[in-house]
Amino acid sequence: MGEIERIEDQLRRSFEAEAWHGPSVLEALENVTAEKAAARPFAQAHSIWEIVLHITATQTLVLRRLQGGSTSLSPEQDWPSVPNSSEDSWVSTLTALKRSHSELSQAVSKVSDSVLDREILPGYSSFYVTLHGVVQHNLYHAGQIALLKKA
Repeated sequence: MGEIERIEDQLRRSFEAEAWHGPSVLEALENVTAEKAAARPFAQAHSIWEIVLHITATQTLVLRRLQGGSTSLSPEQDWPSVPNSSEDSWVSTLTALKRSHSELSQAVSKVSDSVLDREILPGYSSFYVTLHGVVQHNLYHAGQIALLKKA
């Protein structure tokens, strides 16, 4: 197994299942309703819904970087506002999250081990650091979601 396959496996585990630390993003989101996702149990913390929008934005950003495009997000793009708190909107948000992960995973599968030490874009971290970073990002926010579910 090459390094990119190991990174792909870690990305899958962080998002879908079998993460070593505990629940993956999707496992943490199990049984979260629109009402629960929009709740703000801690006044200064983001809601589950906001975190999901942020994860989607980050995965999309990394995908664009892999494709040689956009290098940053505005604050509004990084932490988008919840459009409305309907159940249909929540389902759409989850669909977009899963789609962004699927597109990112497909792009990662096309990365060659030979480029992992190269900058993903001029002045940015390497492919290796970026891809591990998105895995770490997923796990960090999965933990937040798990705590917010309990609150």
